[in-house]
Amino acid sequence: MLLLMSVQEEEWDDVDLAIRQFQGMTQAIKFSPKPVVVSAFGLCLGGGTEISLHAAARQPHAELYTGLVEVGVGLLPGGGGCKEMLLRAVDGAAASHGKSSSEALAGSIEMLEAMKRAFETIATAKVATSAHEARSFRFLTDSDRITMNRERVLSDAKARALELVRAGYEPPVPRTDIPAPGENLLATLKMGVHMMRQGDYITDYEVKLGAKIAEVLCGGNVTPGSPVSEQYILDLEREGFKSLCGEKKTQERIQYTLKTGKTLRN
Repeated sequence: MLLLMSVQEEEWDDVDLAIRQFQGMTQAIKFSPKPVVVSAFGLCLGGGTEISLHAAARQPHAELYTGLVEVGVGLLPGGGGCKEMLLRAVDGAAASHGKSSSEALAGSIEMLEAMKRAFETIATAKVATSAHEARSFRFLTDSDRITMNRERVLSDAKARALELVRAGYEPPVPRTDIPAPGENLLATLKMGVHMMRQGDYITDYEVKLGAKIAEVLCGGNVTPGSPVSEQYILDLEREGFKSLCGEKKTQERIQYTLKTGKTLRN
């Protein structure tokens, strides 16, 4: 509601500040000298998922509904959600590719498949209906543990945090060497979006949303394998989010969801 009011009054500095503050908060979680463990349960969507993605570890309840659902209101994940899904795709592809060379990785089949999955997860607002499914969507990592008893979620998360401290936890260093998927993969993803439109699965406006998400995930129209930083992807996210805020159809989606609790396919 606050975002919609700022947008309608064209207070773009306020919108920019709100996104910057949210990004600052998720980055503070990620790079905190002390490990942050997120214990998600029930509905943990959109910004909640972004917070969870940046934690040192996650200790969710088995009954978890999580996903980056921003596209439903005509936006894209602007708090580091796209960045973290890109990192998971890149690191997952590198592990299965067995190569660290960014040039080789950027053009690999593994990278293409990983990026297609990440893109589909965000662009179709996929929601995992359990913690186990969340792992297959890469919202959870292999090392994250799942709590079966709802009453134990918080104590398990606390124990996990203390365990990380005792193991000599070191915060990650901001990445500056992410091999951007670049223009080739961007063209492939846009082609996929175009085919979805041809098949009448999505609306014209959803083509625009899909293209914007693809641009952020691929690091823009850059040479495949170009090293980019986390901050660069965050800046792309913020600009993409702001540009979509200015779109009439996004504003219609936000209004409709606030009124009805449902999503509008315009």
